Amino acid sequence: MDPCEIPNGWIMFVTGIYENTRFKRNPWRGITLLWLAGVVLVAPAVALAEPPAAAAETSAEYASAGAVSNAEMEAEALYSDDLFSDDLYAGAGWDEEISDPLEPVNRAIFWFNDKSYFYLLKPIARAFRVVPTPVRSGVSRMFDNLKSPLRAVSSLLQLKFAQSGVEVSRLLINTTVGLGGFYDPARSWWDLNKQNEDLGQVFGHYGVGQGWYLVLPLLGSSNLRDGIALIPEFYANPLYWALHRDGYLVSIGVDGINTLSLDRDTYESIVIEQLDPYLFIRDAYTQRRAGLVAE
Repeated sequence: MDPCEIPNGWIMFVTGIYENTRFKRNPWRGITLLWLAGVVLVAPAVALAEPPAAAAETSAEYASAGAVSNAEMEAEALYSDDLFSDDLYAGAGWDEEISDPLEPVNRAIFWFNDKSYFYLLKPIARAFRVVPTPVRSGVSRMFDNLKSPLRAVSSLLQLKFAQSGVEVSRLLINTTVGLGGFYDPARSWWDLNKQNEDLGQVFGHYGVGQGWYLVLPLLGSSNLRDGIALIPEFYANPLYWALHRDGYLVSIGVDGINTLSLDRDTYESIVIEQLDPYLFIRDAYTQRRAGLVAE
């Protein structure tokens, strides 16, 4: 078979979808479809073009137990705002009592999420690890880059002008030089780190308390304040307007599975080490959110 037949087949496949679906009637959907197709088709080629040393380190990730490649370290830095990271709320003076009147319902949903994680989501994420780590990290950065406008607006609403400027700069740099966010030159070259800001923190900044603790199906820990904030955040993502509801929900699933594939089994360690994982995660989430608002 001529090697050229494979990419031509992919081109015909993408073109067929474009011609025979409603993407044709909406140019933005067509553009987004091409963007997603580019992630699938171009990203592996970008990863294979890495220097041999980086490729060897990535292979060593699976060859040696406990080995960590540069790509994994970069992915870990991307998700350094870990739910269970102590330094996020250290010194915040957190003494807020957790309100959990819906604990029986929350525990039932927690059980559902737990089973969904072990029997559905994590197996899919582990299978997705056949995709090279640099590719999965790049795809996660691309999705995360689309959230920069929301972080910029959230910072601005809290009168954090410097942080807002950082997010605007990151969006411009990573979208252009970083190839749509696949790379993060804003952090690597100019030390412009992601600002962990969202609408829930905006509400907290102006005195809105966390309210009842909630466990949302598949989404996990939240509270009344942050749960309400999820509604405008859902519509604020550019992918919603490009793909509309159904396509956006699919993209959320893809992003979630990809992100989960980069995780080094954090939840499993919690289940093993904690007598009551529900209480541990509830307390960690509440303290983390209090710390972020206090910053």
